Amino acid sequence: MVEKRLTIGVLAKAAGVNVETIRFYEREGVIKQPSKGAGSFRIYSQHDAIRIRFIKRAQGLGFTLGEITELFKFERNSKISCSQLKSRVSRKIQELEEKIEDLRKMKTSLSELSNACDQGKSSVEECRVSECFEPRGEKSKCCA
Repeated sequence: MVEKRLTIGVLAKAAGVNVETIRFYEREGVIKQPSKGAGSFRIYSQHDAIRIRFIKRAQGLGFTLGEITELFKFERNSKISCSQLKSRVSRKIQELEEKIEDLRKMKTSLSELSNACDQGKSSVEECRVSECFEPRGEKSKCCA
């Protein structure tokens, strides 16, 4: 099967980003600069579209471009040991667990704020969503 060759505009549409995003990713080294085809047009593959969609989704989940680049290096680096990979992945898992906990707190606070709206204005004034990440031992005006 011959892989479809994409121009930057077609790639941008297939990946759901704009052309400048692709150029930015190239400059940052997150995606490689493609070969040039006839007429000096950049030629990309369908794999590039898959990779860009992954990058956007990973960014949406809180991964930095540096972390995403590191994940891609894991894919193609046969020299990295399992213990090195496990250590890096374990750190990222711990960070994700902390983010999940923060998201749970925020969800609880927003739910409480929404419920407070049903109870009248004075209840809402007592709720401070901005304080929902304070440690539970401290006095917080968070609804949760």
